[in-house]
Amino acid sequence: MNLDSTLLTALARLLVFPGLLFAIPAAWFFLWVERKAVALMQGRIGPPFMQPFYDFVKLMGKETPHRPGAAGVLMRLWPLLAMASAAGAVGLLPVLPAQGGFQGDLILLLALLEVPSMCIIAAGFSSRSIFGEIGSAREAILSVSYNVVFLLAIVSIAAAQNTFSLATLATLPHTPLRWLGVVALLVCLPAKLHLNPFSLPNAEQEIYAGPMTEYVGVELAMWELSHGLEWIAATGLIATLIVPSISTWWLAALVFVGIIFGIVLLLSVVASATARLAIDSSVRFYWQCTLIFAGLAAVIAIAAPVIARLKP
Repeated sequence: MNLDSTLLTALARLLVFPGLLFAIPAAWFFLWVERKAVALMQGRIGPPFMQPFYDFVKLMGKETPHRPGAAGVLMRLWPLLAMASAAGAVGLLPVLPAQGGFQGDLILLLALLEVPSMCIIAAGFSSRSIFGEIGSAREAILSVSYNVVFLLAIVSIAAAQNTFSLATLATLPHTPLRWLGVVALLVCLPAKLHLNPFSLPNAEQEIYAGPMTEYVGVELAMWELSHGLEWIAATGLIATLIVPSISTWWLAALVFVGIIFGIVLLLSVVASATARLAIDSSVRFYWQCTLIFAGLAAVIAIAAPVIARLKP
Protein backbone atom coordinates (compact mmCIF):
# COMPACT_ATOMS: atom_id res chain seq x y z
CA MET A 1 0.00 0.00 0.00
CA ASN A 2 1.54 3.31 -1.12
CA LEU A 3 1.49 6.58 0.80
CA ASP A 4 -1.43 8.08 -1.16
CA SER A 5 -3.72 5.11 -0.59
CA THR A 6 -2.73 5.00 3.08
CA LEU A 7 -3.66 8.67 3.52
CA LEU A 8 -6.95 8.16 1.68
CA THR A 9 -7.78 5.19 3.89
CA ALA A 10 -6.95 7.16 7.04
CA LEU A 11 -9.11 10.07 5.90
CA ALA A 12 -11.99 7.74 5.03
CA ARG A 13 -11.80 6.16 8.47
CA LEU A 14 -11.69 9.55 10.20
CA LEU A 15 -14.30 11.40 8.14
CA VAL A 16 -16.67 8.74 6.78
CA PHE A 17 -16.81 5.31 8.48
CA PRO A 18 -16.42 4.72 11.35
CA GLY A 19 -15.51 8.41 11.51
CA LEU A 20 -17.52 11.59 11.83
CA LEU A 21 -20.11 11.02 9.10
CA PHE A 22 -21.19 7.82 10.84
CA ALA A 23 -20.11 8.49 14.43
CA ILE A 24 -21.96 11.78 15.06
CA PRO A 25 -25.45 10.50 14.10
CA ALA A 26 -24.64 7.17 15.77
CA ALA A 27 -23.61 9.00 18.96
CA TRP A 28 -26.94 10.83 19.10
CA PHE A 29 -28.78 7.57 18.37
CA PHE A 30 -27.03 5.56 21.07
CA LEU A 31 -27.44 8.38 23.61
CA TRP A 32 -31.17 8.23 22.82
CA VAL A 33 -31.14 4.42 23.17
CA GLU A 34 -29.49 4.72 26.59
CA ARG A 35 -31.95 7.36 27.83
CA LYS A 36 -34.97 5.57 26.35
CA ALA A 37 -33.99 2.19 27.78
CA VAL A 38 -33.47 3.63 31.27
CA ALA A 39 -36.80 5.45 31.06
CA LEU A 40 -38.72 2.34 30.00
CA MET A 41 -37.19 0.27 32.79
CA GLN A 42 -38.24 2.98 35.26
CA GLY A 43 -41.80 3.09 33.95
CA ARG A 44 -41.42 6.41 32.09
CA ILE A 45 -42.01 7.30 28.44
CA GLY A 46 -38.58 8.72 27.85
CA PRO A 47 -37.35 11.22 25.26
CA PRO A 48 -38.46 11.32 21.59
CA PHE A 49 -36.15 9.85 18.99
CA MET A 50 -34.64 13.17 17.89
CA GLN A 51 -34.12 14.58 21.40
CA PRO A 52 -30.28 14.34 21.53
CA PHE A 53 -30.09 16.17 18.19
CA TYR A 54 -32.58 18.81 19.37
CA ASP A 55 -30.58 19.31 22.57
CA PHE A 56 -27.40 19.79 20.55
CA VAL A 57 -29.02 22.34 18.21
CA LYS A 58 -30.55 24.22 21.16
CA LEU A 59 -27.19 24.46 22.92
CA MET A 60 -25.47 25.61 19.73
CA GLY A 61 -27.95 28.48 19.53
CA LYS A 62 -27.35 29.73 23.07
CA GLU A 63 -24.94 32.51 23.89
CA THR A 64 -21.73 31.57 25.68
CA PRO A 65 -20.79 33.94 28.53
CA HIS A 66 -17.58 35.90 28.19
CA ARG A 67 -14.79 34.62 30.45
CA PRO A 68 -11.74 36.87 30.53
CA GLY A 69 -8.20 35.75 31.14
CA ALA A 70 -6.40 32.44 30.82
CA ALA A 71 -9.15 30.54 32.67
CA GLY A 72 -11.65 31.53 29.98
CA VAL A 73 -9.33 30.39 27.19
CA LEU A 74 -8.75 27.05 28.91
CA MET A 75 -12.47 26.48 29.50
CA ARG A 76 -13.07 26.93 25.77
CA LEU A 77 -10.11 24.71 24.91
CA TRP A 78 -10.99 21.60 26.98
CA PRO A 79 -14.23 20.59 25.18
CA LEU A 80 -12.62 21.07 21.76
CA LEU A 81 -9.63 18.95 22.76
CA ALA A 82 -11.91 16.25 24.21
CA MET A 83 -14.05 16.17 21.06
CA ALA A 84 -11.01 16.01 18.74
CA SER A 85 -9.41 13.15 20.69
CA ALA A 86 -12.68 11.16 20.81
CA ALA A 87 -13.10 11.63 17.05
CA GLY A 88 -9.53 10.49 16.49
CA ALA A 89 -10.14 7.38 18.60
CA VAL A 90 -13.21 6.52 16.52
CA GLY A 91 -11.21 6.95 13.32
CA LEU A 92 -8.67 4.34 14.46
CA LEU A 93 -11.24 1.53 14.75
CA PRO A 94 -10.57 -1.08 12.00
CA VAL A 95 -14.19 -1.90 11.21
CA LEU A 96 -14.04 -2.68 7.49
CA PRO A 97 -11.86 -5.42 5.98
CA ALA A 98 -8.59 -4.42 4.32
CA GLN A 99 -8.46 -1.12 6.21
CA GLY A 100 -5.03 0.17 7.05
CA GLY A 101 -3.58 0.94 10.43
CA PHE A 102 -0.09 0.67 11.81
CA GLN A 103 1.82 -1.25 14.43
CA GLY A 104 1.09 0.43 17.74
CA ASP A 105 -2.20 2.11 16.81
CA LEU A 106 -3.81 0.34 19.77
CA ILE A 107 -1.55 2.36 22.10
CA LEU A 108 -2.56 5.57 20.32
CA LEU A 109 -6.23 4.62 20.66
CA LEU A 110 -5.86 4.04 24.39
CA ALA A 111 -4.13 7.41 24.77
CA LEU A 112 -6.86 9.20 22.84
CA LEU A 113 -9.54 7.53 24.95
CA GLU A 114 -7.92 8.96 28.09
CA VAL A 115 -7.79 12.56 26.85
CA PRO A 116 -11.55 13.33 27.39
CA SER A 117 -11.30 12.21 31.01
CA MET A 118 -8.24 14.38 31.59
CA CYS A 119 -10.00 17.32 29.92
CA ILE A 120 -12.99 16.87 32.22
CA ILE A 121 -10.68 16.94 35.25
CA ALA A 122 -8.95 20.07 33.99
CA ALA A 123 -12.26 21.74 33.07
CA GLY A 124 -13.68 21.38 36.57
CA PHE A 125 -10.65 22.98 38.17
CA SER A 126 -10.46 25.70 35.49
CA SER A 127 -14.06 26.73 36.20
CA ARG A 128 -13.24 27.74 39.79
CA SER A 129 -16.61 26.33 40.86
CA ILE A 130 -16.77 24.28 44.04
CA PHE A 131 -19.12 21.83 42.30
CA GLY A 132 -16.76 21.56 39.33
CA GLU A 133 -13.75 20.99 41.57
CA ILE A 134 -15.52 18.27 43.55
CA GLY A 135 -16.60 16.56 40.32
CA SER A 136 -13.08 16.78 38.91
CA ALA A 137 -11.58 15.31 42.07
CA ARG A 138 -14.03 12.41 41.87
CA GLU A 139 -13.27 11.92 38.19
CA ALA A 140 -9.53 11.81 38.92
CA ILE A 141 -9.90 9.23 41.69
CA LEU A 142 -12.28 7.07 39.68
CA SER A 143 -10.11 7.34 36.55
CA VAL A 144 -7.04 6.03 38.38
CA SER A 145 -9.11 3.14 39.78
CA TYR A 146 -10.67 1.80 36.59
CA ASN A 147 -7.77 2.62 34.27
CA VAL A 148 -5.48 0.18 36.05
CA VAL A 149 -7.94 -2.57 35.16
CA PHE A 150 -8.75 -1.21 31.69
CA LEU A 151 -5.15 -0.83 30.57
CA LEU A 152 -3.98 -4.09 32.13
CA ALA A 153 -6.74 -6.02 30.37
CA ILE A 154 -6.15 -4.56 26.90
CA VAL A 155 -2.36 -4.81 27.15
CA SER A 156 -2.66 -8.45 28.25
CA ILE A 157 -4.83 -9.25 25.22
CA ALA A 158 -2.40 -7.54 22.84
CA ALA A 159 0.74 -9.00 24.42
CA ALA A 160 -0.67 -12.54 24.42
CA GLN A 161 -1.31 -12.32 20.67
CA ASN A 162 1.99 -10.54 19.96
CA THR A 163 0.60 -7.43 18.30
CA PHE A 164 -0.39 -3.89 19.19
CA SER A 165 -2.01 -3.35 15.80
CA LEU A 166 -5.80 -3.12 15.98
CA ALA A 167 -6.31 -4.37 12.43
CA THR A 168 -4.12 -7.43 13.07
CA LEU A 169 -5.68 -8.07 16.47
CA ALA A 170 -9.17 -8.01 14.95
CA THR A 171 -8.28 -10.81 12.51
CA LEU A 172 -6.64 -13.16 15.03
CA PRO A 173 -8.62 -16.08 16.52
CA HIS A 174 -10.54 -15.53 19.73
CA THR A 175 -8.95 -17.14 22.77
CA PRO A 176 -10.24 -17.61 26.34
CA LEU A 177 -7.74 -14.95 27.40
CA ARG A 178 -9.31 -12.44 25.02
CA TRP A 179 -12.80 -13.12 26.38
CA LEU A 180 -11.50 -12.74 29.93
CA GLY A 181 -10.03 -9.36 29.01
CA VAL A 182 -13.24 -8.31 27.27
CA VAL A 183 -15.20 -8.99 30.46
CA ALA A 184 -12.80 -6.76 32.41
CA LEU A 185 -13.15 -4.02 29.77
CA LEU A 186 -16.95 -4.22 29.86
CA VAL A 187 -16.97 -3.76 33.63
CA CYS A 188 -14.85 -0.61 33.21
CA LEU A 189 -17.22 1.03 30.71
CA PRO A 190 -19.86 2.33 33.19
CA ALA A 191 -17.17 4.31 35.02
CA LYS A 192 -15.58 5.51 31.79
CA LEU A 193 -18.95 6.68 30.43
CA HIS A 194 -20.22 8.10 33.76
CA LEU A 195 -23.11 5.66 34.17
CA ASN A 196 -24.60 4.18 37.33
CA PRO A 197 -23.31 2.81 39.60
CA PHE A 198 -20.20 4.92 38.86
CA SER A 199 -21.74 8.28 37.93
CA LEU A 200 -19.98 10.10 40.76
CA PRO A 201 -18.35 12.96 38.79
CA ASN A 202 -21.72 14.26 37.52
CA ALA A 203 -24.05 13.33 40.40
CA GLU A 204 -26.83 15.89 39.84
CA GLN A 205 -28.41 15.40 43.28
CA GLU A 206 -25.12 16.28 45.01
CA ILE A 207 -22.98 18.54 42.79
CA TYR A 208 -25.33 19.60 39.95
CA ALA A 209 -23.41 18.77 36.75
CA GLY A 210 -20.00 18.43 38.38
CA PRO A 211 -17.22 19.65 36.06
CA MET A 212 -19.88 20.80 33.54
CA THR A 213 -21.67 23.10 36.00
CA GLU A 214 -20.24 26.34 34.56
CA TYR A 215 -20.61 25.32 30.91
CA VAL A 216 -23.42 26.50 28.63
CA GLY A 217 -24.14 27.06 24.95
CA VAL A 218 -21.66 25.96 22.29
CA GLU A 219 -19.10 24.78 24.84
CA LEU A 220 -21.61 22.46 26.52
CA ALA A 221 -22.71 21.22 23.09
CA MET A 222 -19.11 20.28 22.36
CA TRP A 223 -18.95 18.37 25.65
CA GLU A 224 -22.15 16.49 24.75
CA LEU A 225 -20.79 15.63 21.31
CA SER A 226 -17.49 14.53 22.84
CA HIS A 227 -19.36 12.27 25.25
CA GLY A 228 -21.33 10.71 22.39
CA LEU A 229 -18.17 10.08 20.36
CA GLU A 230 -16.58 8.56 23.46
CA TRP A 231 -19.49 6.11 23.58
CA ILE A 232 -18.76 5.05 19.99
CA ALA A 233 -15.00 4.77 20.55
CA ALA A 234 -15.17 2.80 23.82
CA THR A 235 -17.92 0.39 22.76
CA GLY A 236 -16.35 0.16 19.29
CA LEU A 237 -13.06 -1.00 20.80
CA ILE A 238 -14.84 -3.88 22.51
CA ALA A 239 -16.82 -4.64 19.36
CA THR A 240 -13.53 -4.82 17.43
CA LEU A 241 -12.26 -7.44 19.88
CA ILE A 242 -15.51 -9.43 19.65
CA VAL A 243 -16.37 -9.28 15.93
CA PRO A 244 -15.01 -12.26 14.00
CA SER A 245 -13.05 -11.64 10.82
CA ILE A 246 -15.62 -10.94 8.06
CA SER A 247 -14.53 -10.39 4.47
CA THR A 248 -17.77 -8.75 3.27
CA TRP A 249 -17.63 -5.03 4.10
CA TRP A 250 -21.35 -4.40 4.56
CA LEU A 251 -21.76 -7.46 6.79
CA ALA A 252 -18.75 -6.43 8.88
CA ALA A 253 -20.27 -2.95 9.34
CA LEU A 254 -23.68 -4.38 10.31
CA VAL A 255 -22.18 -6.77 12.85
CA PHE A 256 -20.05 -3.96 14.29
CA VAL A 257 -23.08 -1.67 14.74
CA GLY A 258 -25.17 -4.53 16.12
CA ILE A 259 -22.61 -5.38 18.81
CA ILE A 260 -22.33 -1.71 19.82
CA PHE A 261 -26.12 -1.56 20.07
CA GLY A 262 -26.11 -4.65 22.31
CA ILE A 263 -23.40 -3.17 24.56
CA VAL A 264 -25.35 0.10 24.88
CA LEU A 265 -28.48 -1.82 25.90
CA LEU A 266 -26.51 -3.87 28.42
CA LEU A 267 -24.97 -0.76 30.00
CA SER A 268 -28.38 0.94 30.07
CA VAL A 269 -29.93 -2.01 31.91
CA VAL A 270 -27.11 -2.00 34.45
CA ALA A 271 -27.44 1.78 34.93
CA SER A 272 -31.18 1.62 35.54
CA ALA A 273 -30.94 -1.37 37.88
CA THR A 274 -28.23 0.03 40.16
CA ALA A 275 -27.81 2.96 42.52
CA ARG A 276 -24.82 5.27 42.63
CA LEU A 277 -21.95 3.95 44.73
CA ALA A 278 -19.88 6.10 47.06
CA ILE A 279 -16.35 6.94 45.97
CA ASP A 280 -14.70 4.52 48.41
CA SER A 281 -17.00 1.68 47.32
CA SER A 282 -16.25 2.40 43.65
CA VAL A 283 -12.49 2.36 44.21
CA ARG A 284 -12.74 -0.82 46.28
CA PHE A 285 -14.80 -2.49 43.56
CA TYR A 286 -12.19 -1.92 40.86
CA TRP A 287 -9.15 -2.61 43.00
CA GLN A 288 -10.48 -5.71 44.75
CA CYS A 289 -13.01 -7.27 42.40
CA THR A 290 -12.51 -6.32 38.77
CA LEU A 291 -8.72 -6.33 39.09
CA ILE A 292 -8.98 -10.12 39.48
CA PHE A 293 -10.13 -10.46 35.84
CA ALA A 294 -7.39 -8.22 34.48
CA GLY A 295 -4.75 -9.74 36.76
CA LEU A 296 -5.69 -13.26 35.70
CA ALA A 297 -5.51 -12.21 32.04
CA ALA A 298 -2.04 -10.74 32.63
CA VAL A 299 -0.82 -13.91 34.38
CA ILE A 300 -2.08 -16.07 31.51
CA ALA A 301 -0.49 -13.75 28.95
CA ILE A 302 2.88 -14.00 30.70
CA ALA A 303 2.70 -17.73 31.47
CA ALA A 304 1.47 -18.95 28.07
CA PRO A 305 4.76 -18.35 26.14
CA VAL A 306 6.77 -19.86 29.00
CA ILE A 307 4.62 -23.01 29.05
CA ALA A 308 4.84 -23.27 25.25
CA ARG A 309 8.64 -23.20 25.37
CA LEU A 310 8.75 -25.85 28.11
CA LYS A 311 6.71 -28.34 26.08
CA PRO A 312 8.85 -31.04 24.42
